Amino acid sequence: MNAAVLATPDELQARLGEQIRRLRLGRDLDQLTLAERAGVSEKALRNLEAGRGSNVATLLQVIQALDALDWLQALAPAASVSPMALLRQRPEPRRVSRRRGKRTPPGQQQR
Repeated sequence: MNAAVLATPDELQARLGEQIRRLRLGRDLDQLTLAERAGVSEKALRNLEAGRGSNVATLLQVIQALDALDWLQALAPAASVSPMALLRQRPEPRRVSRRRGKRTPPGQQQR
């Protein structure tokens, strides 16, 4: 089972905040610079990174400022192949015929 399933909302917020912080540091940005680019207050960014709650608009603005909108695609990736279409395309199983020949009675060796 996925560990994230067992996490509380507070734990998930903390993980999300840590990921945002790592992205920011990976792009060599300080909190003030990222907050300005995102159009949010520095305190809102600090709260987001600390996992102390935030709103969706703040999260989206920060993700956009970090040029990480691919996160949204990761939430619900578009299925490239329909499982139902695969089932419809699968050929019907064919019976495999056994080779016919002389049967050897039990206890005798075949020559």
